[in-house]
Amino acid sequence: MNNLIKNIDFSKVLNLKELISYQDGQVISKTLAQIPSANITLFSLDKGEGISTHVTSGDAMVQILDGTAEITIGDNVFIVKEGETVIMPSNIPHGLEAVERFKMLLTVIKH
Repeated sequence: MNNLIKNIDFSKVLNLKELISYQDGQVISKTLAQIPSANITLFSLDKGEGISTHVTSGDAMVQILDGTAEITIGDNVFIVKEGETVIMPSNIPHGLEAVERFKMLLTVIKH
């Protein structure tokens, strides 16, 4: 049987922020699912690290699991903290930076 979700235990209660660790000066990612219409990825970013501004063909939902991120969507800048979520619409430039180190779950749904 081919599972669509990978790199994570099945039939077990999990704390997502414990499934990825911080590493000094790095952005770490762990892909949980990747199909043509959707991606689910865990990320950890050390303070001062970021993901440069880019455009995607899908809507992206960022759920902050730990820490604080500065997320830019078009001309708007948001400070997003643990427990908060923001949607980055498709075809609008967006990027993020770690105000303090943070972990996030990124879900991208493509058109």
